[in-house]
Amino acid sequence: MTSSDLNSSGKISSDEDTTYNWRKAAINGGSLPHVDLHTGTNGWASPPGDLFSLRSKNYFSTTKRRQKSPSGNWLLRPAGVDWIRSPTRLSNVLARSDNRIANALNRSKSQSQGHSTKSFIVAVNLQIPGRECHSAVFYFASDDEETLINPGSLLHRFIHGDDAFRNQRFKIVNRIVKGPWIVKAAVGNYAACLLGKALKCEYHRGENYLEIDVDIGSSAIANAILHLALGYVTAVTIDMGFVVEAQEDDELPEKLFGAVRVAQMEMSSATFIDSKDGTVGEDGVASIEGKGRVCGFGSSKVIDHQNSWKDRGTIAEINNSSNNVGTNKNKGKKSNRGEDRSEQEG
Repeated sequence: MTSSDLNSSGKISSDEDTTYNWRKAAINGGSLPHVDLHTGTNGWASPPGDLFSLRSKNYFSTTKRRQKSPSGNWLLRPAGVDWIRSPTRLSNVLARSDNRIANALNRSKSQSQGHSTKSFIVAVNLQIPGRECHSAVFYFASDDEETLINPGSLLHRFIHGDDAFRNQRFKIVNRIVKGPWIVKAAVGNYAACLLGKALKCEYHRGENYLEIDVDIGSSAIANAILHLALGYVTAVTIDMGFVVEAQEDDELPEKLFGAVRVAQMEMSSATFIDSKDGTVGEDGVASIEGKGRVCGFGSSKVIDHQNSWKDRGTIAEINNSSNNVGTNKNKGKKSNRGEDRSEQEG
């Protein structure tokens, strides 16, 4: 979806309506509602790509080095958000038999009356550790993998590549739209981080999807930052853009493959998933669909945010930590263009 597919409130345009619109069902069916881009709270919206400054066509040039430009339209269209909690960690949620996004797409295929639905989904699953496990899952989709995810493009290479390539390229760019200074100081504004290098990421490739599971608990610094932010979550609005990082001239300019705004979220919006009510895989990981909602997210389930400064870091520290690991392993070698950058460089 491009920004022109959204009306002024950030909602899906009416010309998207069909007999059964799987994307509309996916967007409107989650526990965290789709809200107005500018005024909505306790929900999610789709920020325009131009709000994010990414590596421009001249980023690596000698005369205009590190120049950035607005990203422009997303490569993929928004296809819903799930905010869920479970006694067990949720992984590869799109493979679950009761995943609502996959089921909506499958229903569309069954009702297409001979018109094939070729949408391809890329999902980012941010796994949040704690006494109970939480997941924020962001779904983005093309209409047709072959035509919208161009063969040879950086996104196509990311989807079809190996995990080593993906880990070197998977990047998040944050914008704090609204929030207290303590969160801005910890998260950083316009902060970029190669998640594949800083955190443990698992990639699940299905017939018509790629899911990226990001284990925030794999970094003590990232975990502390996130739990600090969760302590102020009802006062925070954050934009997150997801990028396959360009590291060579012919891969520029960078483009977001998807972006999401989470606006002043209530923790009680999370849908509770009892593993006994859903499908549990051989790995003991619960499926996505459950009954009921949480009544709240008490302080006992979140670290003492105000007193966690000794464990707190910044996005820059996460980047530096991951870069130092690579530096120690490759001491004396010239780093590639995706490494050794500051928090704001991206």
